[in-house]
Amino acid sequence: MVVETSVPARLDALPWSRFHTLVVVALGVTWVLDGLEVTLAGAVAGVLRQTAGLGLTSAEIGWASSAYLCGAVLGALLFGWMTDRLGRRKLFFVTLAVYLAAAAATAASWSAESFAFFRFFVGCGIGGEYAAVNSAIQELIPARVRGWTDLVINGSFWLGAAAGALGSLLFLDPAIVDPAFGWRLAFLIGAALGLLILLMRRWIPESPRWLMLHGREREAEEIVAAIEKQCARQWREADADHTPTIRLRARAYTPLREIYWAMFRLYPRRTLVGLALMASQAFLYNAVFFTYALILTDFYGIDSGQIGWHLLALACGNFLGPLLLGRFFDTVGRRVMISATYAISGMLLLGVGYLFEEGMLTATQQTAGWAAVFFVASAAASSAYLTVSEIFPLEIRALVIAVFYALGTLVGGVMSPWLLGTLIGTGLRARVFDGYALGAALMISAAIVEWLWGIAAERKPLEAVCLPLSQVDE
Repeated sequence: MVVETSVPARLDALPWSRFHTLVVVALGVTWVLDGLEVTLAGAVAGVLRQTAGLGLTSAEIGWASSAYLCGAVLGALLFGWMTDRLGRRKLFFVTLAVYLAAAAATAASWSAESFAFFRFFVGCGIGGEYAAVNSAIQELIPARVRGWTDLVINGSFWLGAAAGALGSLLFLDPAIVDPAFGWRLAFLIGAALGLLILLMRRWIPESPRWLMLHGREREAEEIVAAIEKQCARQWREADADHTPTIRLRARAYTPLREIYWAMFRLYPRRTLVGLALMASQAFLYNAVFFTYALILTDFYGIDSGQIGWHLLALACGNFLGPLLLGRFFDTVGRRVMISATYAISGMLLLGVGYLFEEGMLTATQQTAGWAAVFFVASAAASSAYLTVSEIFPLEIRALVIAVFYALGTLVGGVMSPWLLGTLIGTGLRARVFDGYALGAALMISAAIVEWLWGIAAERKPLEAVCLPLSQVDE
């Protein structure tokens, strides 16, 4: 069945409204939850090594972090595949439910094995959220503000990081809460927040773009009409003469062989760009940010109860970057801004890492230096998720997001906490700098790849950035 519809054009023509704000809040909370989880895990690392915690070793904490990332990889792939087949809406409920259950279970951990096991499933939920939520957001937000909106939503990771840092200051303070229970209460923050968001998502509809692809044109039209009503914009039959339409051949699903063909035969350069961007930013953050608590305790002698203040400062720098730089990705353009932010963050990482190696910084100065690095790097990292979610066809969007998230995390994320943890364990600043230098080299290399083969997707409809595989020629 061939479907001819104006749904994409009508969605892109909408003014910003309460509906779009609800989409941003109810779906964008995924990054808040992820930021909360990884920050709490880093902040409570010191307590978990004590008898009041679980008595874990540094290696066991590192493996728990890797278990979280492995879970995120598998969850992204499984739920991403299901999202393209079953719909965005069903899956962003399922993935959030998985996260809620696992986050609550983490607070009840009794050993190193159980802690790593529950962290694995927390990662599964978060990884699945990335695919389901990113695809839904891309397909519901108007093209003219898609870049800035996506960067701010991805940057909201750091609001979660700030909440995690503040929560750790409260729950890890022996004067307020017994340390034996404080770290458990800290992990319950995410479960409580997720439960609230689960209720908010009830009002988010299925993606009209996904519905039209699957031959459910009437449902798609009804949803768009309801959104237009909320936006005080009414589409009339008279508008049909000047509203662009698209003709698609409806399909139940896209075979895996066609997904492989699209990624590696039809768009190999886009695949290389996506992998370079995702892997480099994953290495930087998993190597630098998520091991910073160990740097503060081992090299600067900072008490574990005070680490939250330093993480809070880094979180602020990370959130302000996408917020203040995001609009330039829609105006100056994707290639220029992505290349620039990757290259600059790589050079800043190299400079601050060198000052650390030479012992020229205090703990406060070190934190200020990383905040400057992350101000730029956060915009770069957010643009990686933006890129992979808009430069591939509609039919495979969720799975492609999952594949790049998985590959980027595997290549740049899973081993980097272990690598940096090992280098930190040597007690030698020079060895730690080697890890930072590797991260800088990856970021600068990604900047070159983006400059050579990046896609100018700013202010363009998704269907213009990449034609759907099922599009029927006139």
